[in-house]
Amino acid sequence: MALVLDPAAQDLLFREARTANTFTDEPVTEEQVQAIYDLIKYAPTAFNQSPLRIVLVRSPEARERLVQHMAEGNQPKTSTAPLVAILAADNEFHEELPALFPHFPQAKDVFFAERASREQAAALNASLQAGYFILGIRAAGLAAGPMTGFDPAGVQKEFLDEDHTPLMVVNIGKPGEDAWFPRGPRLDYDDVITTV
Repeated sequence: MALVLDPAAQDLLFREARTANTFTDEPVTEEQVQAIYDLIKYAPTAFNQSPLRIVLVRSPEARERLVQHMAEGNQPKTSTAPLVAILAADNEFHEELPALFPHFPQAKDVFFAERASREQAAALNASLQAGYFILGIRAAGLAAGPMTGFDPAGVQKEFLDEDHTPLMVVNIGKPGEDAWFPRGPRLDYDDVITTV
């Protein structure tokens, strides 16, 4: 076999992992979130820009404020998940580049002086980090329910500022009863991979 990752880990992270739609009421601890972050912080980003920012929604008041901005079909899931994370792209990530990219601190001004270029880079690279965040949740033995069905402007106004663009909302916890929809089909290798 070409993979060196243990088959059980392959199943946990990929083959058996699914988007959860229901959750138990078992809490997600701060220690679990810290362990997830300590793993996923190594996700690759251009210039090591690391633009992902995460808002953890724990309090009932914050949960209520978030639920009103979710699409109708996502509201029950977000209402009952033990923990909800808002994943956002920091469009001012370049301010951290002198520390994150120390061998070329001028990258801040050379490549990212313009807001439009920062927004494009932040969206792409934070999305890469978001994929790793979902894998980190799975590695912690939890299930993730990532969603883009929400009002971005409402979530931004309620929880972020004009320098942060919301990308997705992720429900997190132990899967509950009937958590999984049937797995959808996937494309075959030859439908995706082309050799030239």
